[in-house]
Amino acid sequence: MLEHLTTETRNEKTMNLDEMSIFDFLTTMNEEDEKVASAIKKELPSIAKAVEAIIEAKKQGGRLIYIGAGTSGRIGLLDAVECPPTFGTSPDEVVGLIAGGEKAFIKAVEGAEDSKELGMEDLQNIRLTKADIVVGIAASGRTPYVIGALEYANSIEAQTIAVSCNKGSDIGKVANIAIEVVNGPEVLTGSTRLKAGTAQKLVCNMLSTASMVGIGKVYGNLMVDVQLTNEKLAERAKRIVMEATSCTYDTAEEYLAKANCNSKLAIVMILTGLSYEEALHRLEQTQGFIRQAIVN
Repeated sequence: MLEHLTTETRNEKTMNLDEMSIFDFLTTMNEEDEKVASAIKKELPSIAKAVEAIIEAKKQGGRLIYIGAGTSGRIGLLDAVECPPTFGTSPDEVVGLIAGGEKAFIKAVEGAEDSKELGMEDLQNIRLTKADIVVGIAASGRTPYVIGALEYANSIEAQTIAVSCNKGSDIGKVANIAIEVVNGPEVLTGSTRLKAGTAQKLVCNMLSTASMVGIGKVYGNLMVDVQLTNEKLAERAKRIVMEATSCTYDTAEEYLAKANCNSKLAIVMILTGLSYEEALHRLEQTQGFIRQAIVN
């Protein structure tokens, strides 16, 4: 059955991989990697639908939940854990689940991906609701763990999205929205941590970033909800306030202190002359959108 999957077929350009010079192999690998962005471009309409669905779910208080096995699960987890520092989300707003549990991020848990029941149970354990949206990730598009998760999500009327690298995938048939990025065969046959993994990472980047823009986590192209959890991010926040308001470094530092280290509040306070309480109320009125808050 695997022989019919694009991700499992042999790449004609690398049939003599073990005889190629290092430079020739790297050149070929680079040429193959270039195909990923073009393949994703063909799926932009589906990705746009997925982003719209995520934004709607987030506005209703739902969670964005990534679920996958192996490389696919790790990619979902990676995107999930980057959202709190980048966008100021709480750890339970964007969730990453991997077959075999968190320990499987470092060491493979054999057989976990073959159980549809485990996929269902993992969603039950986080108390999935119909307000949430589930993104099932599987390069092959046939992983039972992901299929079970998507089927369960459908059964309670939660929105579902499938991200795979084969057309007509099993998970695509189960999900409400199918994103199927066909990159062609891997340079190393069946090693879907390569082009397929790159494609999945780029799609997750799009899903989370575009949806966070859609719920007011960004002003211009500045990540104004960045969390000041270390010295680097504290300095970044000052630069963000400076860029957004054209103020000096000292002014940015002063207003961040007045705003309890909240970049959004500091920006609104500077641009409108409002007090902390007034700026907070204005942002609450505009659901966190700075651009709307400064024109009211």
